[in-house]
Amino acid sequence: MQNATRYILILVLGIFVGSAITLERAVRAERQGQEAMTPLPLDELRTFTEVFSRIQSDYVEPVDDKKILKDAIQGMLTGLDPHSSYLDPEGYKEMRIGTEGQFGGLGIEVTMENGFVKVVTPIEDTPAATAGVKTGDLIVKLDSKPVKGMTLTEAVRLMRGRPGSKIKLTIVREGEDKPLQISVMRAVIKLQSVKRKMLDKDYGYVRVTQFQGNSAKNLETAIARLRKDNKRPLKGMVLDLRNNPGGVLSGAVTISDMFLDKGLIVYTEGRTSDSALRYSATPGDVINGAPLVVLINGGSASASEIVAGALQDHKRAIIMGTRSFGKGSVQTILPMSNGAALKLTTARYYTPKGRSIQASGIDPDIVTQEAKLTVTEKRETLKEADLAGHLSNDKESDTTKNGKAGAAKANQDYQLQEALNLLKGINIHKQARAN
Repeated sequence: MQNATRYILILVLGIFVGSAITLERAVRAERQGQEAMTPLPLDELRTFTEVFSRIQSDYVEPVDDKKILKDAIQGMLTGLDPHSSYLDPEGYKEMRIGTEGQFGGLGIEVTMENGFVKVVTPIEDTPAATAGVKTGDLIVKLDSKPVKGMTLTEAVRLMRGRPGSKIKLTIVREGEDKPLQISVMRAVIKLQSVKRKMLDKDYGYVRVTQFQGNSAKNLETAIARLRKDNKRPLKGMVLDLRNNPGGVLSGAVTISDMFLDKGLIVYTEGRTSDSALRYSATPGDVINGAPLVVLINGGSASASEIVAGALQDHKRAIIMGTRSFGKGSVQTILPMSNGAALKLTTARYYTPKGRSIQASGIDPDIVTQEAKLTVTEKRETLKEADLAGHLSNDKESDTTKNGKAGAAKANQDYQLQEALNLLKGINIHKQARAN
């Protein structure tokens, strides 16, 4: 009797799966104007129902049917690429909270690689960054629980928790002989997506930590305040996208548009007509054509790469740093009738010149490795002015007496200092040509 019941269940399951696939194909074919459909993979469906039956009859412990089917759905999606996944109702809710700019957790952008959680970037000024988590780290344990076998959603859920509580991350890091254990205290993550400061007179700096819905507006405000602080137009600016994991596409497009007068910004291509999109710039440059340097590194992903690629292709900015992460795929959130959602990769991003960002990233125009500058001990050296009987300078000025005016303060950030030097060099060259 049990066998008869099981076979009926398998038959019903097979009919259900086959009918669902047929219905979906019919809808898709109608939407895309296709006249013919490929036949159902009946042998594979039979294998699926046979595996389902074996689990039900032979697995060491009873397993709920719903869990088996949910795991099967998750397996279908995680087998496609690292970014496609099934979000149950709770996971879907957490995802929506995460896009609103405030959430509880550690402050890291992560993906899956070879069954482990890989850190794309620790978000600036968050517990993870403060504790020493770095881009490229592989998280192999969360407290005492191995990550291997978890879905990304499950791992993220474990990393989130009550603010003030701690979690121990076991991390494998390139260059380290043994795994590292880093304790991180959870906190409410409030993302300040845009930061600003003056690097030197006439030279501004803005950092976009993540692309949110209001990032473009905040960037425009930040640049306006830099101009106000400088009391005249800027001669150059650094746009820092290092360790920026991306975010909403609209933010990347709008920020690119802020520095471009015309031309294509980015386009996407996929299998459906809905996934073919093109975004173009509108007239107006927020810094009026002043030289621009964009800083990127291995933690710059997705929307960051769209901005860097667009400005590079249009020769509007010089890209400096190291190669970016290489996430050039588009994920679409498809809500389901049961309150869950599919996070499905539906297209690829392309730069204005048709370069695919996916798995390649953006190569900087000038490769500059990350390093810290230190000021060496000052040593007195003999100069012409120290020699007895030296000739006087008949055109001596205050600048000559007091040293070079307006010298920038020492900056420990080597890449940023090089960006500032480059901007100054561009303006010196422009002035020399004008004269």
